[in-house]
Amino acid sequence: MAYAAKPERYNNMEYRRCGDSGIKLPMISLGLWQNFGQPDPLENSRTMLHTAFDNGITHFDLANNYGPPPGAAEENFGKIFKEDFRPYRDEMIISSKAGWKMWEGPYGDFGSKKYLTASLDQSLKRMGLDYVDIFFHHRPDPETNLEETMRTLDLFVRQGKALYIGLSSYQPEEAAKAFEILNSLGTKCLIHQPKYSMLNRWVENGLMKLLEKEKAGCIAFSCLAQGLLTNKYLQGIPADSRVGRQLENGAITEEALTPGLLKKIQDLGVIAATREQTLAQMAIAWVLKDKRITSVILGASKPEQITDSLKAMHNYNFSKEELELIDGILS
Repeated sequence: MAYAAKPERYNNMEYRRCGDSGIKLPMISLGLWQNFGQPDPLENSRTMLHTAFDNGITHFDLANNYGPPPGAAEENFGKIFKEDFRPYRDEMIISSKAGWKMWEGPYGDFGSKKYLTASLDQSLKRMGLDYVDIFFHHRPDPETNLEETMRTLDLFVRQGKALYIGLSSYQPEEAAKAFEILNSLGTKCLIHQPKYSMLNRWVENGLMKLLEKEKAGCIAFSCLAQGLLTNKYLQGIPADSRVGRQLENGAITEEALTPGLLKKIQDLGVIAATREQTLAQMAIAWVLKDKRITSVILGASKPEQITDSLKAMHNYNFSKEELELIDGILS
């Protein structure tokens, strides 16, 4: 039976304008970093995409290396898009990225024009798209001249392969230089995608002020600190967690989960309970409390996690006392 999106899908989602652009993003977006690769059941991935879109999530965030193996998430998304979402293309924001190692040799990593051009062409082919709405440079390249990378992003917009461009994981000084080059070329940076959570607050040291000054959006990833800021760790380390499974995909390690960190997570869980939220809901709400945050990227392994996380939008206001308590726990 053909997929038909729910008519009421926009009723309960809030959308925020991305900087001073014409684009609004849902306050919660869906990321396909994990759980959309070859080892994952395609029907579960399909159900998660349906659940997200049926609840007003219009932004789906990918990258060339998402899987495993690299490229698999885009391939699977492309299959589902072709079968279920093609009629809704104009209601969707689809983003991809390049900047991490994708293939062997000197042209399969970082930020050269050669790599980025080949990567975007491959991504479009895997997803079966004519263009992506946003194309991100995934991380700074310490060796390639920044102007080459930014001129390539500008070229993609002029070619129509990307409607907008963004940066990910650029430090404030790097981002400022990139903005300057892009502005001179006439292609404004739409959005920056940094890692940001209660446990990782580096963006507060200059990046958010820069984005506000440049009138660029901000979409935060890893707001749940790769699952640490969820109820699953309130009683210790479960065997089926990312830590317990000892995944070799950039996930957190058991050594990083110290007794001190576990105590902080448990204390945060107490505050969440007083707010009648799960720890995950409070962690998402805590990031969304800053109106300069356009959206947060949610990672999920099952549909129920998506619908549960959407409840964070019910209360993303914090009292002064709550913020002081949270800061005291994290200090």
